[in-house]
Amino acid sequence: MSNRNANSQDQINPVDLLRNLIRIDTTNPPGNEAACISYIKDTLDGADIDSTVLESQPNRANLVARIKGRGIAPPFLLYGHVDVVTTDGQLWTHPPFEAKIVDGYVWGRGALDMKGGVAMMLAAFVRATATDQPPAGDIVLAIVADEEAGGDQGASFLVDSHPELFEGIRYALGEVGGSTLHLGGRRFYPIQIAEKQLCWMRATITGPGGHGAQPMRGGTMARLGQFLTDLDQKRLPVHITSVTEGMIELMAKNISPSSDVDIGALLDPDRTDLALAQLNEVGRFFEPLFRNTVNATIVQGGNKVNVIPSKVTVDIDGRLLPGYEPLDIIGELKQIVGNNVEFEIIRHDPTPAEPDMGIYDILADILSEADPGSVPVPFLLAGVTDARIFARLGIQTYGFTPLKLPEDFNRIGLVHAANERVPVDAIEFGTQAIYQAIQRYSP
Repeated sequence: MSNRNANSQDQINPVDLLRNLIRIDTTNPPGNEAACISYIKDTLDGADIDSTVLESQPNRANLVARIKGRGIAPPFLLYGHVDVVTTDGQLWTHPPFEAKIVDGYVWGRGALDMKGGVAMMLAAFVRATATDQPPAGDIVLAIVADEEAGGDQGASFLVDSHPELFEGIRYALGEVGGSTLHLGGRRFYPIQIAEKQLCWMRATITGPGGHGAQPMRGGTMARLGQFLTDLDQKRLPVHITSVTEGMIELMAKNISPSSDVDIGALLDPDRTDLALAQLNEVGRFFEPLFRNTVNATIVQGGNKVNVIPSKVTVDIDGRLLPGYEPLDIIGELKQIVGNNVEFEIIRHDPTPAEPDMGIYDILADILSEADPGSVPVPFLLAGVTDARIFARLGIQTYGFTPLKLPEDFNRIGLVHAANERVPVDAIEFGTQAIYQAIQRYSP
């Protein structure tokens, strides 16, 4: 490694990278990530960093690059995705693919999820080659397609078809964690160390069918209505996992007793729901960390307006807490909807029951130093990322794309929504934090 291009590498601006990435429309479906990956490859070529582009099918491109370390630690992985969700039907104040800077924010689809994270990783990765002190181990950068649609054309393709690219890697940085959470007068930085499991199900509801002209009482449609009402109004039971328990206990210790926030009550299953309600908007952030969750998303039944169907199916997006199995959530569902509904599992992506905390303290120290007075905490993600896929290779992911955010900024409400945006100065904050992680990495 040399620093022959140190000046040009230091000048790579993560905000400029982000704006250029947003301007390349990678809405998935169809994805068409190839143009975005080509831009990233050109950026790496300009910094004299070799990279490889791998396609699962035309236009579904992925990129892997590696910089050499000192060989005294295993390789370390940074990864992120460049596909984004649709903007259809959303009303934006500024066009979602123009990447305008307005009022100190970069506006556009992917600013938070996760072209902002990719820009920070890419800038930090390039900066790491412009130093006289190489990192302890090789640093691998993987930029992937298709995360928003399950990862089959991205992370799964790389893990299944090219596992040799990740040989020896134990730890990785991925998306979501590290953004400021304001609560009880304190600033917390949740670092994602685990995530829930994808558990998609199909419910089948049956009943008498017949002619649409004949009144039908208690038929399949009525049963469907009761089923959906039960899902809406009844909650699955509370479970306290080790990760969430550790997070809440640490937060409770750092919130002043004089505060009106009784976050410790969350750990008492008899008081969890009341405590969540008292936390208002923040309670929505915490609720899925305490239970398996379900949402009905697709209903199918009937094909003629004058025929009462005898069968209706409902596809359900279920999310399991770590350590639980699909049969657990089916049993919990039957407790609230009864035994007259049949369930089948249509996809289950398991995650490790317990995280590997090997480099958590390094990441926590970086954030404590970057924002003095703040408190990093371990965090269970309610959704899923490509972390579950890289876990198949024994890789522990830490969600670590840090953003220092103002108190009135609702990050959760902007992801996948209209007017997605990110503070300009938060992008540099995160870039420096990821760069420090590269430099300090030593398991």
